[in-house]
Amino acid sequence: MARFLVILLLMAVTGPSFVELACAEEREAASTLRTELPGIRLLEEIQTVITSLAEEVKPSVVNLFPVPPSGRLRDGMKTPTPNGPGSGSGFIVDSDGYIITNHHVIGDAVEVEVRFADKSNLIAQVIGRDPDTDLALLKVTPDRPLPSARFGDSSSVKVGQWVLAVGNPFGLDRTVTLGVVSGIGRENVNLSRYENFIQTDASINPGNSGGPLFNLHGEVIGINTAIINFAQGIGFAIPSNMAKQVIEQLRVKGKVERGWLGVGIQPLTPDLAKQFGVSEHEGVLVNEVFDGDPAFVAGMKPGDIIISLNGIVVDSPNRLSRLIGTFSPGSTIKIEVVRDRARLILNVPLTARRDTPVVAALPQAKGEERLGLSIQDLTPALAEKFKLREAHGVLIAKVESGSLAHAEGLREGDLIKEINRIEVLTVQDFNEALGRIRRGDSVLLRVFREGQAFYVVLKVNQ
Repeated sequence: MARFLVILLLMAVTGPSFVELACAEEREAASTLRTELPGIRLLEEIQTVITSLAEEVKPSVVNLFPVPPSGRLRDGMKTPTPNGPGSGSGFIVDSDGYIITNHHVIGDAVEVEVRFADKSNLIAQVIGRDPDTDLALLKVTPDRPLPSARFGDSSSVKVGQWVLAVGNPFGLDRTVTLGVVSGIGRENVNLSRYENFIQTDASINPGNSGGPLFNLHGEVIGINTAIINFAQGIGFAIPSNMAKQVIEQLRVKGKVERGWLGVGIQPLTPDLAKQFGVSEHEGVLVNEVFDGDPAFVAGMKPGDIIISLNGIVVDSPNRLSRLIGTFSPGSTIKIEVVRDRARLILNVPLTARRDTPVVAALPQAKGEERLGLSIQDLTPALAEKFKLREAHGVLIAKVESGSLAHAEGLREGDLIKEINRIEVLTVQDFNEALGRIRRGDSVLLRVFREGQAFYVVLKVNQ
């Protein structure tokens, strides 16, 4: 305050020129003071790290435009559809010209135009693609070494750590956004068959797909893949460890070969867990074992609960499928199962994966109502009508609207094969088994529908 009064006095005596000089000195002193504050110095150091990181990694990020089959030549380049729905991002993974992106970015294209940070263009060939993880590998033939990104270890990623997303959203080349990892191990997002996403709030927009997600060391820990359209700050990236495994196979073989177990599986609902004597989410229920496939050869049976694979806990169908997919055909794995409340270890030699779905699930129980089923013996004509592979069983001929069976998702044409783990081949078998169930007990049914098996629990009226 005293210094301010002195300035006013001098202003009255000497005029504004001296005052301007004094104010400048004040501003300089204040700026020096702010710079010397520990908090300011720390923020500036963090800012320097971020800006240096952005400058380091941006050259490895490219803009991609799938070339349509009818793409015309322009100065020796094939011209993609401007701002086409498949345009997106990618990044260079070695100086020889290998580039990673999302499968959905390139679609069915066999050539992709690549635009580099220095504004040069090249046409890339598609080396391989893996729709199950939404990854693809491209290759250009450069006349010079290209700037490339390096992979980090996604298994060490922690919620809350800072990340940098780089891509080309809305055609804005090499846009950088900063955020944190807001979740890990995200599945059931329904973006691909094998899901284990890193969730981030770093802004990811259309055109970012296929671009890298960096940690503060400049290492790629994820490949940006998707956003939730109706939510802000929720984006998903494929973990780098999953990507490395897929990309190596694409580079060597042009495709990905995965192990196959040969079972139908479904989640454990509370009612199912109670029936099988395990805790909810303690494993995955096997509802079908395919004849001649690895699980069948190893002795696995419908009703087994898979709880671990090579010592790794299995708590969802997605996790089991993803773990099996990490093994190559010919690998032998140890699977721990619960069967009739006893634990067993099965050695299972995997074969090559089939391209058929193996997960079937029904909604959980919605209340205690009467069964509401009309049944009949299966005949060859009925088996053909409802696409059933079985020769024997009890066919559901009608499901009453509003009944318990209707609420649990059963429908006409479903084939009942078991009641409470007892095989039923005829209507007489069904009625005898049902007659042994007391009021208030639950009924565990094993059902086939269009080649897929599943379990469902019905509660008999009190």
